[in-house]
Amino acid sequence: MVSENSDATGGDQTALALKILVAGGFGVGKTTLVGAVSEIRPLRTEELLSEAGRPVDDTDGVGQKITTTVAMDFGRITIRSGLSLYLFGTPGQDRFWFLWDELSTGALGAVVLADTRRLEDCFPAVDYFEHRRIPFVVAVNCFPDARTYGAPDVSHALDLDPGTPVVLCDARDRDSGKEVLIRLVEYAGRVHTARLLESVS
Repeated sequence: MVSENSDATGGDQTALALKILVAGGFGVGKTTLVGAVSEIRPLRTEELLSEAGRPVDDTDGVGQKITTTVAMDFGRITIRSGLSLYLFGTPGQDRFWFLWDELSTGALGAVVLADTRRLEDCFPAVDYFEHRRIPFVVAVNCFPDARTYGAPDVSHALDLDPGTPVVLCDARDRDSGKEVLIRLVEYAGRVHTARLLESVS
């Protein structure tokens, strides 16, 4: 996704905008992460949890959560001059997974947010991106009441492919979230470069 702009002197200035997905289980902090790092007011599609949704929405471990994303979150962050990331937060519940195919089209990569109290909730996102060969990093959102695990432990528990980065973060903190995104861009760049070299060799 590339956009070109002209500056006031008439010269050409090319800005690169990359599409990033933020995925993971229900209540893991996707909306919080997008909101924390976005330099624009984020678009949110949150609705109150309803009685009708209780039989299908697993709120174990997130009983205090009263809203849910029903379409996507959207935000933007400038990493450096000429490089911006467009962030698309995916809905976490099973019944909204049909939206993922649309959201993932043209994505450079993805952040899979994980909560060590409910680590199994991020398996569907990990499987989704592995099967579609979309580079991703796993970002462990360190909730205050969660047991602390190191990155190697999380990687082993999720049976990640060798080299898939695992980082610890605080989804509420802008600098922490930005570091996750920088790590993803660097990793995805290496993956795409390696695949390009393979295709021409």
